[in-house]
Amino acid sequence: MKKQVILSGCAMALALMVGATATPAMAGSNAELLKRLHEKGILSDDEYQSLLAGDKADTAAAAPVAAAPTAPAAALDDKRLIRMTDSGVGMEVGGVTFKVSGQVNGFYTHDSGQTPGANTAVVGGVVAAGGNSSSIRNGLLPGYLKFDITTRQAGWDIGAHFGMYPGINSATYATGGGANSGGQNTALQTAGIDFRQTYMTVGRAGIGEFKLGRDIGLFGSEGILNDMTLLAVGSTGGNVAPANTSLGRIGVGYIYTDFQPQITYTSPKISGFTVSAGVFEPLQSLTGPGETSASPGFQGKITYDGKFSDVTLRAWLSGITQRHNRLDGVNYTGQGFDTGAKIGYGPLTLTGYYYRAAGLGTTALNLFDTDATGHRRDSQGFYLQGMGTFGKLSAGVSYGESRLSYANTSDAAANPTLLKKNSSWVGQGRYSLTSWVTLITEYVHTTSQAHNGNKAQGDTVAAGAILFF
Repeated sequence: MKKQVILSGCAMALALMVGATATPAMAGSNAELLKRLHEKGILSDDEYQSLLAGDKADTAAAAPVAAAPTAPAAALDDKRLIRMTDSGVGMEVGGVTFKVSGQVNGFYTHDSGQTPGANTAVVGGVVAAGGNSSSIRNGLLPGYLKFDITTRQAGWDIGAHFGMYPGINSATYATGGGANSGGQNTALQTAGIDFRQTYMTVGRAGIGEFKLGRDIGLFGSEGILNDMTLLAVGSTGGNVAPANTSLGRIGVGYIYTDFQPQITYTSPKISGFTVSAGVFEPLQSLTGPGETSASPGFQGKITYDGKFSDVTLRAWLSGITQRHNRLDGVNYTGQGFDTGAKIGYGPLTLTGYYYRAAGLGTTALNLFDTDATGHRRDSQGFYLQGMGTFGKLSAGVSYGESRLSYANTSDAAANPTLLKKNSSWVGQGRYSLTSWVTLITEYVHTTSQAHNGNKAQGDTVAAGAILFF
């Protein structure tokens, strides 16, 4: 009885094996196997006949399945197929790729500033005199969550892009400030959400790419994107009630490029060179009487990327121009250029940046760009930066400044405390904890000086982390 149970179990296992392998190519071998097992007494007469009949039935049924699927069925399967993207967090469904990327950061920041007084007043300065202050805040970057949906249609690469930039600090939404208004560090407040990016892209190999929507500008973009304080804090611009972001080197080495409505074309890369040019929403002066916005703004940029033996190089030149038509009848043109280079050799990277402008102002586009009568003020600035990376550790140091000149002697007489120079020294250390998380510590010494000699100074120590995915 025990032997019969064992043999029946073997028969069942063999039935499963034969059923799983019964294809036209294997029909003969299955029949031969069953015959030998029957001859050795492992299979009874009834079991042998039953399995042999089942093998023949499976072979007959498998024949039509082996035929190639029709074209419509194959197309349907492909549309339903879900694939992981090669990088990032996302998937591809039916020829459409959906990606999500983001960043979160937070820093403990301590400012040691001067006590406010008659000799510390600087109009346009970035040092907020106010003694000592501590905060938990965002750095130069708020957090962000970006969605990219891309596909290919009729030979064109098409994309829709959305980027939300929420800060961790509460915003007042004061007049003209939006999500980046001054902070409000009291209970029952909410953080600011800066929806900076909403744009579409249409491109083709050999033709280039067209961008329509709101995204980062061309003039000044390389200055901030290559600034090491972008991942940290830099100059705080005020630490008692933190805003959505710190300043980094904004106003202390470059004018903020900003995220602007635009229609921009970028060429294919040819021998390392890429050219971009666009028409932009006209920006009114932040200190003027209002404008008609009769003329758009124009920006352009040329970049070069090359490698020479062990040396890598990225160099750029960009420009901006816009005609301003003030409501008081005064017209002027704001214009400027910036240039720079980033050189890498082994673990070392050196970056140099310079800008010069007339009628653009300082810190933000069109801030303090003219005097009260519409005469342009000149401005210029630069920063120098060096960084070394050794395994998971990186260390860097930089110095930069932004300068603003009077429009004329009348401007000087009317505005004695107008900013002459913002400058800062920055020392930074980084440790790559994981592929996503970087720990950062930073020391910053910032000085704001007025034309009449007034001066405000501050020291900042920051420590925190930034996460990218």
